[in-house]
Amino acid sequence: MKLDRKLLIILLIQITEVLGFSLILPFLPFYAQSLGASPLMVSLILSLFSLLQFISAPILGRLSDVFGRKPLLIASQVSTFISFLVLGRATTLGMIFLSRAIDGALGSNYTIAQAYISDISSKKDRSKAFGISGMAFGFGFLIGPAIGGYLSRFGFSVPAFVAAGIALVTIVLTALYLPETVKREKELEKIKIIDLKVFSKYLTNNKTVRPLMILLTYSLTHVIWSSNFALYFDKKIGFTATEVGWILAYVGLISIFIRGFLLGRLVDLWGEVKAKKMGMVSIFVGLIGMMIVPSVWWILPIITLFAFGSGLVRPLMMGAVSKSASESEQGAVMGVANSIGSVAQIVGPVAGGYLLTHFFPESVLLLSLGVISLGMLIIFIKGKVVE
Repeated sequence: MKLDRKLLIILLIQITEVLGFSLILPFLPFYAQSLGASPLMVSLILSLFSLLQFISAPILGRLSDVFGRKPLLIASQVSTFISFLVLGRATTLGMIFLSRAIDGALGSNYTIAQAYISDISSKKDRSKAFGISGMAFGFGFLIGPAIGGYLSRFGFSVPAFVAAGIALVTIVLTALYLPETVKREKELEKIKIIDLKVFSKYLTNNKTVRPLMILLTYSLTHVIWSSNFALYFDKKIGFTATEVGWILAYVGLISIFIRGFLLGRLVDLWGEVKAKKMGMVSIFVGLIGMMIVPSVWWILPIITLFAFGSGLVRPLMMGAVSKSASESEQGAVMGVANSIGSVAQIVGPVAGGYLLTHFFPESVLLLSLGVISLGMLIIFIKGKVVE
């Protein structure tokens, strides 16, 4: 598909947004611990962000359907900017909690950006557009943690302020160069802003429920694996943090390559339904491989298999979710889809961590295999998924 100016700008905005967020990942737990947080408190800080994103993403997505993508995108970016400033000035745990709460409650930038991509891409090219979006996401996560980890050597406030600066760049890009794609047709008093029925609406709709459920199984599988990856391989093979970092960087590179260069070709060759099936099978086999890996030399090919499947499934499922709803509901359905991701980020780490603590290491992968198997059943047994 053609990369026009609007898509290039929104991709740049996504890269800078993800970069700003991923910058804080390596040092936030240590920042909180330096202020007296226990490991449980650190997990609560991380969960707070995901919990509030779960609640706010559909609301902000729906507001963007009515009032336009641009004003809501700017507002969410401003909240992210403020949250990083608060984090950089934090001297108590309460300020760290406040920082993550501000960003979680109002900073659903990615939800609105995905709705914008739906606006500017045809149904035929939508999954490919989400694949390119996934490449931007992967690129931000590839370089962000490395930069954040390095900058934290000069003080925990330094990467937080750098993240705030990156958020400020996205605000300027959006305000100056991003055109609006939604025509305002409804008034505020006619809109039900906090509408909890939006979840039941899409989760009971025959067209939207299946792609959303497949997305849930993929997201939960991925979060369970990724959040416990380091501890699993530490117990299994004796990996250090350095080795884990290199492996995750490799996964990021594979994701960028697949979503940016290979996805469109595979969709043209196989079609979206077959590509989804191949991706789910690849994830399933990769998880089995990680469970029985005999030595460190087998890890790269096994991780490649898992990353290949992951690189295929997420953009294809986001495209399927988008195409299952009407053009006027893109913000709302993308909000629900991102809330599903937030549910996975709330539940997955806790479930996997509990198993890893109280049972044998492979129990984490057994749980992941069970969850991804449900998604495979929906695709293979229940019939044809949404094109």
